[in-house]
Amino acid sequence: MDYFKNNLVNQLPDISELTFKRIHKDYLKVLVLTTLVVFLVLFLGVFFLKKNVEIIANFEYVNYFYFLLSIIFLLLLTVFSIGFSRRKYVLREKDVTYKSGVLIEKITTVPYSRIQHVEINEAPISRIFKLASLNVFTAGDSSNDLVIKGIKKEEALKIKEFINQQIDA
Repeated sequence: MDYFKNNLVNQLPDISELTFKRIHKDYLKVLVLTTLVVFLVLFLGVFFLKKNVEIIANFEYVNYFYFLLSIIFLLLLTVFSIGFSRRKYVLREKDVTYKSGVLIEKITTVPYSRIQHVEINEAPISRIFKLASLNVFTAGDSSNDLVIKGIKKEEALKIKEFINQQIDA
């Protein structure tokens, strides 16, 4: 019978020493345009409801609702602007790491040995700027475990191919 050993880890890797790569600068435009479209639809929806529905037309606080929507819109734009510069990723020999977050920084590392498959998605507004999202799926979960949004489509294809080679190795 072999003797089981569980040695102590004396030296931990320092993730702060990694050189993370920023996502493409055009992704901020995608975030702003997407938010603008959503809030434009909300504003128009409230406007048409106010014009066509008698109960809402007589509701005296509709202007407060417009004001609240405007504040939420500005807050989202602020959060997106601050959070944009904090979205970074790095590919290493055995894993891929992505970090993001404004108030709470989130760092996700997925080893290539756990990856089941990789997808590339292009949203309509992202497609205008030739940007894509790289979705990494791991075993044992039905959702994507790592999503890197806002990278050039050509680069996303190269990363996908690289990860697929690492999976096959």
